[in-house]
Order: sequence, then C-alpha cells, then structure tokens
Amino acid sequence: MQATQLSVSDLNNPGVSWGAVLAGAAAAAALSFILLILGVGLGLSSVSPWSFNATAIGVSTIAWLAFMQLAASGIGGYMAGRLRVKWSAIHTDEVHFRDTAHGLLAWAVATLVTVALLAGGTRAVLSGAIDAGSGVAAAVSPVAAAGAGAAGAKAGEGSSANPLDYFSDMLLRAAPAPAAAGTPAVTDSGVTVADQRVEIGKIFATGLSTGSLSADDRAYLGQLVAKRTGLTQAEAEARVDAVYGRAAKAAADAKAAAQQAAETARKAGAHTALWMFVALLLGAFVASLAATFGGRQRDHERVLRHVTI
Repeated sequence: MQATQLSVSDLNNPGVSWGAVLAGAAAAAALSFILLILGVGLGLSSVSPWSFNATAIGVSTIAWLAFMQLAASGIGGYMAGRLRVKWSAIHTDEVHFRDTAHGLLAWAVATLVTVALLAGGTRAVLSGAIDAGSGVAAAVSPVAAAGAGAAGAKAGEGSSANPLDYFSDMLLRAAPAPAAAGTPAVTDSGVTVADQRVEIGKIFATGLSTGSLSADDRAYLGQLVAKRTGLTQAEAEARVDAVYGRAAKAAADAKAAAQQAAETARKAGAHTALWMFVALLLGAFVASLAATFGGRQRDHERVLRHVTI
C-alpha cells in the first residue's frame, strides 16, 4: 500500500464544508415546504392546522411523505457533496466518509429547520391523544362540570363554586310540607327557581361522584319536586330516581366515549409517528448516498477552458 504524505496545512484543514452543508440544507428545506404545499393541494396531507385528527394516516399520505423525503433529501445531500471543497491529498475512504457526513449533516439541519417552521402541524399530528385525554378528565369529574354550571348560573350574584356549598346547603335546608295531590305548584317566598336548580345540581353532582344518592338527599329532592309539581311524595321520589338514573347513564356514556376517543387518538398518533420515523430514516440514508455521488462528481469535474488562437 502506498502511503500519502500530508502537509501540515492538510492536517489542520477542517473536514466539514459548512457552506455546502447549509446550502444543501436550505435546498432540502425549501423543497420539502414546496412538496408539502403540493400535497395539501392534492389532498394528500393528514395534518390540519385547525383541528386534531384521530385517524391514522392513509397509504397515499405515507407514499407522499416517502416521496418528499426522497426528493428533498436527495437534492440537499447531492448539493452538499457537490459544493464542498476538494480534498486532493485525502485518502479515498476518508473522502467517502466525509461526503456521507456532509449529506447527513445537510439532512439534519434541513429537518430541524422544517420542524421549527411546522411546529404547529407537528403538534396537530401528535397531540390528539393529549387533547382527548383532557376530555377523559372532564368526563371522569362530573363534580367539576356540575360545579362550573352552578357557578355560571350564579355568576350574576358574584358567587363562585365551592365544594363545601353542598354541606352548607344541607345544614340550611328547610322542611317544606308536602303538597296535597292535585294542588298547583307552590314556591317558597324568596327562593327562586334558579336557586333551586343550583342546589339540585350540587346534590346530583355529589351523588354522581359517590355513585348514588343518599337517602336524605333523595327524600329532600322528593319534597322539592312534590311541592313544585303537585305530585305525591312517592311519585316525586320515583321521578327523582328516574332522572338521576338518566343523569348517571349520561355521565357514564360521556366517560366511555371520551376514553374511546383517547384510545383511538393514541393509536393514530403512534401509527403516524412510526411512519414519520421511517420516512425520516429513509431521508437520512438518501441524503448520505446522494452526497457521495455529488462528491464523486466534484472530484472528477471537467473544466472547460476557452482556448484563444
């Protein structure tokens, strides 16, 4: 094997041509953006800036992502290899390694720039499970939802929801006499329908959080319904049981729907992230390979000189 004598200047020269790397990265990022806009125009994009998707990306979107990475990474890597300086006194294996590194660096810089510019779209793809999970939290906590509704109903009076309001109302409950059957609805003086609705909402919220209405709450609600509607105490309590059952079923259905939505969004996010990883890995390989082609052509360039006779 023949050894190559290197000078001190050759040994001290940097092995990375950052100008070529940045040029290739700029070309790759710009081409990625152009192809992304084209994909949106053709309906091949699964990323919506206005809403979060809970469905996995389709075959056409996967193919378009792969094509984007092939085209943009190939052009960027080729330019990074073709525009770098010529290493005349470097071994062929070292030149091949440096060209590969230039292509990989150009792909990495272009990827970082593209992710920074499309941060909103990346969130739309990957955070569907997070937003659906917040829906699960809202469905699991009917007390917070009912408390918020009660606070909204009392907003005009400047009050706010307090977990102890339920127990305070329990202490201050009056004992309304049950109305006779067939008598018209009667309301207590100074007690508005809005106040009664707020109190009933607190009682229902506490019952939904514990799983059932207590006997005292059931009897009290029956008295309120009987006095307002003219029903007997037994009929009023039967209506309370029926309405509470419907409210509990609605809360359970909302919780199940939110959990299903969160699971669907999680699977869609995992599927999307997996194929994006494959596409990016393919882009890194293509950029490194294209840089070796560009570097080889750079070292074997033909310089045409104008000859004057």
